[in-house]
Amino acid sequence: MGAVKKIAVLSVQGAFAEQEKRIEDLGAECIEIRQKADLMQDFDGMILPGGESTVQGKLLTELGMLEPLRDRIRSGLPVLGTCAGLILLAGELGGGEHGWLGTLPVRVRRNAYGRQLGSFHVREVFQGIGRIPMTFIRAPYVESVTEGVEILATVDNRIVAVRYANQIGIAFHPELDEDESIHKMFLSICL
Repeated sequence: MGAVKKIAVLSVQGAFAEQEKRIEDLGAECIEIRQKADLMQDFDGMILPGGESTVQGKLLTELGMLEPLRDRIRSGLPVLGTCAGLILLAGELGGGEHGWLGTLPVRVRRNAYGRQLGSFHVREVFQGIGRIPMTFIRAPYVESVTEGVEILATVDNRIVAVRYANQIGIAFHPELDEDESIHKMFLSICL
């Protein structure tokens, strides 16, 4: 058995505690990223959780974390972005909105399903895993992808999960469902 994987979870805002619990339940160690110095630690992968993408993006900028995090992702750090995390990773946002990290070459529409009342739950196929539960809360979706981006899941002909190199971006909240397969897949790419 290999060494325990250490996963960093962006913990400035949002649903980071649920992500940490899921990763720890799967036998990995979690560290919280709250300030620039935390990014200097050694870790095998990172999760950008759901929450308020605008608040998270502003905090990353104000705390001086945006550029170092972007550099680590571009250097191959495996990253899982869920909901707001997908928005943070996106190269472009629909409607001409400001992007943040810009490491994932896709265009994402924020709050694509409406506000809180637009939240919903489905079971759909996720490439390489099978049919899994998907919980959407004020969710985005991917409007378009560029060459090299693999589409992992769609719901109602809208792209809700993608992979590009070591980046996985998903529009829903796998940490809120019992199914652990997405987190297991993510841990498998964290070497």
